[in-house]
Amino acid sequence: MPVTVVRFNLVEPGATRATLGARYRAAVEMAAYADERGISTVQTEEHHGVENNWLPAPFVFAGAVFGATRRIAVTVSAVIGPLHDPLRLAEEIAVLDLVSGGRLVTVAGIGYRPEEYAQFDVDWKRRGRLQDEVLETLLKAWTGEPFTYRGRTVRVTPRPATEPHPLLLVGGSSKAAARRAARLGLPFFPSAHLPELEAYYKERLVEYGTEGWTMMPAAETPLLHVAEDPDRAWAEYGGHFLHEARTYASWQSAGIRSAVRSGATTVDELRAEGVYRIVTPDECVALGLDNYVLHPLAGGMPVDEGWRGLRLFAERVLPRLDG
Repeated sequence: MPVTVVRFNLVEPGATRATLGARYRAAVEMAAYADERGISTVQTEEHHGVENNWLPAPFVFAGAVFGATRRIAVTVSAVIGPLHDPLRLAEEIAVLDLVSGGRLVTVAGIGYRPEEYAQFDVDWKRRGRLQDEVLETLLKAWTGEPFTYRGRTVRVTPRPATEPHPLLLVGGSSKAAARRAARLGLPFFPSAHLPELEAYYKERLVEYGTEGWTMMPAAETPLLHVAEDPDRAWAEYGGHFLHEARTYASWQSAGIRSAVRSGATTVDELRAEGVYRIVTPDECVALGLDNYVLHPLAGGMPVDEGWRGLRLFAERVLPRLDG
């Protein structure tokens, strides 16, 4: 059975308080519907100070999803580790782990937007060292035992439910990220299909004498929307996908590698590129993917259209993916 994911970043350019509130509530309702239908995962993420209202608080959103669901996992991909107080982050993840019964998956990255660091008065040049501190602190904090943090003795309670600790992966597309994961004995989540980086990570595991595994994105990981008439949907809603694609592209330097990186500048180019795809139910089944990632509210997509696509997937695609 393929992994099925519903992704939310709650982007809405030009939103009002009322429309953005409706979008957030719809996302939680969609997560509950996905849970009832057997979809595997809700995926969310973190960005700050973005004009189009990109979600800045993924753990708060995850808590709302856990309150509305019983089985579905929530993956935060990724939390920008150096922007967080390590002790508070440990507490928040521990509480969510307890509330959800272990359904939270956290991917820790260091981000790629200097302006986010500036907003929180965090030194961009120290981001690697800060990330090391965050990850090391989380692992110590979740033991529930006292430990030394910045020269003082601290203790984080409550302990999370999951043993030995909530699922924590190190994300990134650099050798530094792979080394960090291997040194700490944490699983590695490359931001794109990067077999050479996985091989490097495995070499570092041997070097450090640690154990770990890789959650590698597939070579093809398109963001999907399901529609009866893709031509009409591209004509009416393609601009929403393009808005998101162009926003991502404006953030990412040449050294950043991402599974959803797009070079398109028009809707036609975006459609031809294949990073974002609008497909019929039959076409969706025929893709034969290991991971189906739905993006029902992409780029400010109207909520009604997002519901149509999600229901088409749940009713006419998902039952045909089993086996």
